[in-house]
Amino acid sequence: MKTVARLLAEKLLKISAIKLQPANPFVWASGWNSPIYTDNRKTLSYPEIRSFIKIELSRLVLESFPDADVIAGVATGAIAQGALVADELNLPYVYVRSTPKDHGLENLIEGNLKPGQKVVVVEDLVSTGRSSLKAVEAVRAAGCEVIGMVALFNYGFPVAEENFADAGVRLVSLSDYNTMLEVALATQYISEDEVDILREWRNDPSTWVPTDPRRL
Repeated sequence: MKTVARLLAEKLLKISAIKLQPANPFVWASGWNSPIYTDNRKTLSYPEIRSFIKIELSRLVLESFPDADVIAGVATGAIAQGALVADELNLPYVYVRSTPKDHGLENLIEGNLKPGQKVVVVEDLVSTGRSSLKAVEAVRAAGCEVIGMVALFNYGFPVAEENFADAGVRLVSLSDYNTMLEVALATQYISEDEVDILREWRNDPSTWVPTDPRRL
């Protein structure tokens, strides 16, 4: 029987929410060269996949953080995912902006949080974890306890593991980079040589240099 992690990886690759291009890398906003690009917002356009993610993220919350009082989505990618989970679990919902609004009440958190509430943060994608953990800081600054984070997909960078450990946040993900590579290879989306390149990149993405396409 296929695991949830494997099923989700198949779905993300099928709709090109995850794209792999070892021979023609992307450039991230951070300036990193990357053989992978992920846009999980695409899943919202596919009702079956959207429902699958909603149910499985909700299951993660119930299994890992049953004491949750509130669900918090991280802007912008997880705003919709978080709302779907909160609705499924019949829990209050807020979302956390990357920066405060520049007008009106200048909110950083949209919605109502009460000091002392136990919050589970929902994220669509975890890379280094820095932006995700900024949301955690905002929730904590509002006087609430972040009891954990659930994510749709996790790159599994060593730096992210360190950042979450330092912040004292437990992260649970539906699918991850290693599982996605296994699926991509099994479905002939990529070759064995390309898998080696993708693994090499994940070990040190900030200094990775694209491989000469003639080697592929």
